[in-house]
Amino acid sequence: GWLFWRVMACGRRSGSSKRQVILFILCFCVCQSGAETLRYSLAEEMERDSFVANIANDLGVSPSQLAARKARVVSEGSEQLFHLNQNTGVLTAKESLDREEICPQSDTCTLFFKIFFENPLQLIRGEVEVRDVNDNSPEFPEKEMVLEILETAPPGSRFPLESAQDKDVGSNGLQNYSLEPNLHFSLALGTGKDGIKYVELILGQQLDREEQRGLNLLLTATDGGSPPKSGTAQVRIVVLDANDNIPVFGREVYEVSLAENSPLEQLVVRVAAADPDEGSYGKVRYAFTQTSERSRQLFELNPVTGEIRVAGNLDFEEAKNHKMVVRGTDGGGLSSHCKVQVEVLDVNDNAPEIALTSLTASIPEDAPPRTVVALFSVRDRDFGDNGRTECTIDGDLPFSLSPTFDNYYELSTNAALDRERTAEYNITITAMDWGTTRLSSRESIFVQISDVNDNPPEFTQEIYTMLVTENNSPMLQIGSLNATDADAGKNARVRYALVRQEGKEQPNVSVNSENGEIYILRPLDYEEVRAFEVMVRAADGGSPPLSAHAVLRVVVRDENDNAPVVLHPPADNSVTAGELVPRWAREGYLVAKVVAVDADTGQNAWLSYELAKATEPGLFRVGLHNGEVRTARAVSERDAPRQRLVVLVRDRGQPPCSATATLGIALVDGFSDAHLRVSEEAPAAESDGLLTLYLIVCLACVSALFLATAVATVVVRVRRARQREGETLPTFPKAATESNAGSLPRSYVYDVCFAAGTVNSEFRFLRPLFPCFPAGLPPGPGEQRSSVCSQEVANLGEEGD
Repeated sequence: GWLFWRVMACGRRSGSSKRQVILFILCFCVCQSGAETLRYSLAEEMERDSFVANIANDLGVSPSQLAARKARVVSEGSEQLFHLNQNTGVLTAKESLDREEICPQSDTCTLFFKIFFENPLQLIRGEVEVRDVNDNSPEFPEKEMVLEILETAPPGSRFPLESAQDKDVGSNGLQNYSLEPNLHFSLALGTGKDGIKYVELILGQQLDREEQRGLNLLLTATDGGSPPKSGTAQVRIVVLDANDNIPVFGREVYEVSLAENSPLEQLVVRVAAADPDEGSYGKVRYAFTQTSERSRQLFELNPVTGEIRVAGNLDFEEAKNHKMVVRGTDGGGLSSHCKVQVEVLDVNDNAPEIALTSLTASIPEDAPPRTVVALFSVRDRDFGDNGRTECTIDGDLPFSLSPTFDNYYELSTNAALDRERTAEYNITITAMDWGTTRLSSRESIFVQISDVNDNPPEFTQEIYTMLVTENNSPMLQIGSLNATDADAGKNARVRYALVRQEGKEQPNVSVNSENGEIYILRPLDYEEVRAFEVMVRAADGGSPPLSAHAVLRVVVRDENDNAPVVLHPPADNSVTAGELVPRWAREGYLVAKVVAVDADTGQNAWLSYELAKATEPGLFRVGLHNGEVRTARAVSERDAPRQRLVVLVRDRGQPPCSATATLGIALVDGFSDAHLRVSEEAPAAESDGLLTLYLIVCLACVSALFLATAVATVVVRVRRARQREGETLPTFPKAATESNAGSLPRSYVYDVCFAAGTVNSEFRFLRPLFPCFPAGLPPGPGEQRSSVCSQEVANLGEEGD
């Protein structure tokens, strides 16, 4: 990592982007092969926030880059000992460091840390060596050491003394011993295989109990510090009477293996020394000598039996073995020594520890696979398989774990994410060791999925149909549209708008952009617009926004706002002699037909007819649904020659609307008489006579042409039908077919009546004065034609009425 920053700094100074790329590739390869470790040193017992190093200068980066990439320092272990200032790049110690407390049983004390960078993720290793300071004096386990020496001990005899303990190391540790001057003893210094200095008292001149019963000597231990420090102990020599046998141990070295979870009071080993002397000289008592204070706390020695038992909690991770020296002394003061070496066996008693280093609490749902979410380390203080760990993720989640370097793992995505399906994940990481009885620990990581605008709004319907009654009030709400968006936040905020269509006028409708409510802007008229459609767009608030469309169909419901309109008879029709009815008319005779229409629809346009007023109420009746005016009984001579009828036309709306039509009817004996009466009543108009004549002639020609065409059509159809029947049916005798030969249809007479002096002359087809052949007569070809012709003429007459 340090090399990476140096190379990038060189690339920036070069000013060449191409050279920067080459240097970056070279740096990347070097970083992959092995990263350099930053090494620093710091004296112990320094004040809080003491300066350690300037990380920014060492890495060749500016403090702003440290802050931008969120640089931070993480110490190994649970306690964070260092702090990195992102603004200055200075690494400082959080607390005053005591080397003897941090590394109590190590000659060198090195603290490891890692510096993490983000964007992109990068790790740089570092270590700080805590230098020893001579802040501890040598100390003896006992302030007074008592040696019982036989007066018969020969010169040159050696007597081990308790070694002083100095917590400092190196030159600050224990260096020398000195003994105050005397006539009998001197000191001999030595160094064991484990590097620990020991001291022995050497007898130079034989003792004489009768001359001197004991000696008091001052033993001084000095370290190599500057200035040096020292510690003293009093050595008291007791001269004993002669005891010519010393205790002898069965073994010089006792080696024992003991599990670290051994319970208290468990027997470790039993040492035994034999002394052939009798009495008190043959009784041996045992005691620890040249044994560290920690071992004395963990093990207990029975001075009588020589049994060594567990007195404290053994921990393999603290110390893998313990070395002790046991001195056996008989009643005469003679002693011998043996060594006890206890090897502590590792037991899987430590669960893995998960330390979270980096965590991204929220990632977007469109994050690509292999996006790093978290970086963490796993540590197990056990040894071998007991300290070997593996990590897994609980459940089927779109995340995976992959080891990176040392004991670090990265948590990353391995599949596409969808916030609409799962908005957040509670990821449980399980770290488990490989011990016989597997221990595990768990760490839960909460990851939130941030929304991306990947879902367009969806209408609940593709087509919305809304009803509105015509003549509505302005800005009338007729309903609402609803579109939902599966996204969240502003991406799910839906706004509505009408889609403007080119070439079409602006619709008479509005939509509320916030809630989709539909309003009619102006009153509608069903008779003008019965329905219309507009396109509505729903767009979300994303960037870019997504949208959906729906069709809004507005159906206008009819309201009974139009009264019936009478087409026939016209409003300006003369009621004097509008319709002519012969005196011989029977019951049911069709006098006229009132024709009316209603601009409304449905029930509002269903018309009914009724006779509102009549000169002779019982003479005429009106069809309820068809408006036909017929005679209710046969016309008699007593009936008045002029009749006036008022027909009420009413629809079925709520409330109903109505109109009236007035008919003038003249009862006549014959049509000539009627013509004369009309002529007498109507004023003469000489100027219109020629025009009326032309109209009559044209109408007669057209009628004749129509009749001829109809007769020819009927004849052709009958002949074709006869030919087909002749091909399929059996032939009859000639007498039957010649009986009607040469017969012609009977002539029909029509009287045409017109009123002279009117511009708009009326031509009326009335019923024939002579009826057609009865239906029961034998059907000859001529009679068939007569029946067809009279039916056609009758139909024309009704149309004329």
